[in-house]
Amino acid sequence: MPIINFTTCLLWLSYFISATVTAATLTINVNDTQGNMLSDSVVELIPVSLPEVASPPTESTLAHYEMRQQNRIFSPFVLAVPQGAKVDFPNLDRTRHHVYSFSTAKQFELQLYVGATGDPILFDKSGLVAIGCNIHDYMQAFIYVSKSPYFSISNEVGQMQLTDLPAGEYQVNIWHPWQVNVQQPSSLTLQNGENQLTISMDIERQDKPSAPPSGFGTYHNVSDTTG
Repeated sequence: MPIINFTTCLLWLSYFISATVTAATLTINVNDTQGNMLSDSVVELIPVSLPEVASPPTESTLAHYEMRQQNRIFSPFVLAVPQGAKVDFPNLDRTRHHVYSFSTAKQFELQLYVGATGDPILFDKSGLVAIGCNIHDYMQAFIYVSKSPYFSISNEVGQMQLTDLPAGEYQVNIWHPWQVNVQQPSSLTLQNGENQLTISMDIERQDKPSAPPSGFGTYHNVSDTTG
């Protein structure tokens, strides 16, 4: 029967544990100055003490992104994508839409259409892109193009989680469509394992864009030329 060396076992166990805890997890809670949870907040972590990302993500490694037009609104209201991502804008309504953006980070125009467009739109510059419909003025949405691969959006209870983060120092950027002022970046040091962060934002609450009641205004069907 082989002799088991207790010290050797402890060393192997220690190595196994340390090898499995090689990254940080960050849970972020976002609320307003009254303490109410805040959805649709985008948080971007930019490494400070870590080397720059070796290479930008390739098309094969990027997830599929889309901003739908459905029930005469954009969905989602806020979308976050990495720099270099492509986004589709399918129109699931019976009425035509004319999607556009005049933002510095991305200017484009998808003229009156229903169903799928041709090629997706490439978002090759980081920054904020405001989306609108040239036919329905109340339709509004935003695409946050992140320079860093570490970003997320808060859910309906104001929470998000980032996993597999390298430990180290980060600059924390946060944005919300209702923010009163531009939120100044803050600093964060992540340790391997679980990390927690709470962020408070000064916002002016508004109603998200919603479709007008049925029969309100002019509703054009697919055969119309004006949408």
